[in-house]
Amino acid sequence: MKAKSKAQQEAAGAALSAKRGDSKVSDLKGASKEMYESMNEAQLEDLAGTSRENLPEKKNQARPPSK
Repeated sequence: MKAKSKAQQEAAGAALSAKRGDSKVSDLKGASKEMYESMNEAQLEDLAGTSRENLPEKKNQARPPSK
């Protein structure tokens, strides 16, 4: 699976670093902490290895329909 945004790619990189013991798990927050807990090293490598070229900063969020 490839990252859908630069933010997701960066969070995966932080989680991968902690998974490998290069950084502290206690420093993780939000998405990177969830990724650390729910994904294995190979999955994190795949996300973190996504080229940042042509990725949006953040994934577009669906907006609720207006009334």
